[in-house]
Amino acid sequence: MTEEELLQVIEQAAAEEWTELDLSGNELTFLPAEIVQLTKLQYLDLRNNQINELPAEIAQLTKLQYLNLRRNKLSELPAEIVQLNYLHHLDLSSNKLSELPAEIFQLTYLYTLSLSFNQLDNLPSELGQLINLQSLDLSYNELGNLAEIGQIFNLKYLYLENNKISELPQELGQLINLQFLYLENNQINNLPGEFGELTNLYSLDLSGNKLSNLPGEFGELTNLQSLDLSGNKLNNLPGEFGELTNVQFLDLSGNQLSNLPEELGQLINLQFLYLENNQINNLPGEFGELTNLQFLELSGNQLSNLPERIKKLTKLETLDLRGNPIPIPPEILSSKEISVLPGDVNEILDFYFQIQDPSETEPLYEAKLLIIGEGGAGKTSLAKKIENENYKLNSDEKSTEGIDVITWKFPLLNGQEFRVNIWDFGGQEIYHETHQFFLSKRSLYVLVTDSRKENTNFYWWLKVVELLSENSPVLIIKNEKQNRLCDINERELRGEFSNLKEILATNLAENRGLDKVKEEIQKYVSNLDHVGDKSPLPKLWVRVRSALENSSRNYISREEYYQLCRINNLTDHKEMERLSGFLHDLGVCLHFQDDSTLKHYVILKPEWATTAVYKVLDNETVRKTNLGCFTQEELSDIWKDREYQDMQDELLQLMMRFKLCYQIPNRLGNYIAPQLLDNENLPDYTWDKSNNLILRYEYDFMPKGMLTRFIVETHPWIEQQKIFWKSGVVLKKDETRAEVIESYNRREIKVRVSGNRKKDLLTVINHEFEKIHRSYERLEYKTLVPCNCSECIGSENPYTYPLENLRRRLEKGRYEIECDRSFEI
Repeated sequence: MTEEELLQVIEQAAAEEWTELDLSGNELTFLPAEIVQLTKLQYLDLRNNQINELPAEIAQLTKLQYLNLRRNKLSELPAEIVQLNYLHHLDLSSNKLSELPAEIFQLTYLYTLSLSFNQLDNLPSELGQLINLQSLDLSYNELGNLAEIGQIFNLKYLYLENNKISELPQELGQLINLQFLYLENNQINNLPGEFGELTNLYSLDLSGNKLSNLPGEFGELTNLQSLDLSGNKLNNLPGEFGELTNVQFLDLSGNQLSNLPEELGQLINLQFLYLENNQINNLPGEFGELTNLQFLELSGNQLSNLPERIKKLTKLETLDLRGNPIPIPPEILSSKEISVLPGDVNEILDFYFQIQDPSETEPLYEAKLLIIGEGGAGKTSLAKKIENENYKLNSDEKSTEGIDVITWKFPLLNGQEFRVNIWDFGGQEIYHETHQFFLSKRSLYVLVTDSRKENTNFYWWLKVVELLSENSPVLIIKNEKQNRLCDINERELRGEFSNLKEILATNLAENRGLDKVKEEIQKYVSNLDHVGDKSPLPKLWVRVRSALENSSRNYISREEYYQLCRINNLTDHKEMERLSGFLHDLGVCLHFQDDSTLKHYVILKPEWATTAVYKVLDNETVRKTNLGCFTQEELSDIWKDREYQDMQDELLQLMMRFKLCYQIPNRLGNYIAPQLLDNENLPDYTWDKSNNLILRYEYDFMPKGMLTRFIVETHPWIEQQKIFWKSGVVLKKDETRAEVIESYNRREIKVRVSGNRKKDLLTVINHEFEKIHRSYERLEYKTLVPCNCSECIGSENPYTYPLENLRRRLEKGRYEIECDRSFEI
């Protein structure tokens, strides 16, 4: 808004005797003296401007009740502000105030005063004159001393988070009307006993401080409904804690608690309880009295058992026990749909109490060994040598297509037989993008490298295992063909990957080092978390599993699976589903219970299904002639063998489920696998570079197949169903276009959007990529947003900010940021 436009607005407001005036977000640098004409004004909004000084004339707005100066550049206030006798609401947050004039505290009619995000390091003694003040926001300053706070007896809301407070004054207890107190992210190491006098407190946040204990008087805060003590150093809770019977939300996460008092069971109104990342080794039986509890977070503790009375928590909707030494498989502790979420409460508790009777459980002596590496490295030779040391190597041995599975058994010291399912993965480039669907958790990985070649990308393979298998242990086997030594930078790899356990050398032609390789494999598979007595299974489950694995069939119908369960005395239908889901998560079989087509079958041999998938991806016509396109008729020919004939629809659905292909819109029976597209014959299209919204994803490590999975997910919007290639696609939706391009070598995906509804389409795209990102464990990436300063806004290569940083700034009220290129704000 220009000065002329501003004067016109003021003139109109004066003539019409406005009582409200909103001048927010107009980039005003000053307030003209003509403002005095607005003698009837009661409401004045000046937030989000660039004002660095208030004119003394503002004092003549004597009827003003509401004044908002948030997010300006004020470093001082005029003494004349004292004349605003009727001011009820004053917002000075997000300015540059380092001190306050004493006159401001003569505004005795103030109900709310916000001074957050300034540079205040002390409070003047006159603060106590604000006798009617009910809300005071001093968050995000440099305050260390709060002695004057205790004089504001009518205060109900007090915000002091993110200051430098190390000690709370006794006078704080005088604020007997206080209902909301926020002290998070300070340096408080103890609470005065007088804290217990704040008996009207409704919500209290003390998170991110240095508290090691709580005074007994804490139990006097009997009106508390929300209490956050996370991120402190608490090692115990006083028994008086049980007197907080009105608390509904309680966060004690990130402390040093090893046990909980019995009195915690008295918190009968508690609905949300966060206890993650402590050192809790048991729960008191009284825990079962928390009958209104809906959410219980206990991950990252030392729990190995649960009290019987926890079954009384019938309202519990979420129970997170991950990261505890409790004998429940991680596949049950985690959500099947989204692995970052906890599993089903009933499933967790049913399983736990089912295995409490030792006579009804059986240890599992079985594991998966997955052999990975580049094509021709010797993976198949190693698998067959492990199974049979006398196996004769064949120099013309055909490379593995897809996956082969070999069973190897060895005896344990306790007389039990251990079964290892060796999965031999094809190493060709075409298979790399599909490994993510078959690499599993709770397995041992062996990375084979050929000493005659120097093409093993150790970092890439070890990262793949890290992302897709929850950091399972890895052995590197150097296949020293013709006794040629293989040099590996062991120190560097061990520094990067904590799950790298051993680096071993062998010559498979001579069996040199083979005994050591087998010995180490036996050691590591025997010590996996799910093996033996560490994670016993119900006997009925073991029986059914054994029956399934002993079957010679590749798949059975769901009804046949139910019948097999009943034959083995497993009669509860929910438990049948639970078992097939568990075996699915382990990779023992495949049962997609939520898929309308695939749910009718249990695939007993996943390698049979994966071989079928690879028959399509490996087909010469599909790959080279059709560049990924295929028809239903071509599939019938590819899957003409008897073992596939009756399951063609299901196998096609499996490919679509894995996001390996999709049906081309408006071309019934025609499909395309985007990973078989090329990057040579790019489609011809134009792009309007003006007024684009741009987003970039930058990866520390970039898994293969990100963009092709995205293409499958968004294929209905591909422009003309023509403008796409292996590393790029153009989408069109609601008269808006998006160009999405993957640069694998630069480890980035760049999105630019043009058209009428840019934000809407960009939100959809970001949502789809977030779904892909969540499918990996610990994927590290940044979502980058371009700067919109005058220098960057038209640039094809603008300066970018991490989206997460911008979100945090918004949460903290920081609405400005300097561009590192132009230094503009």
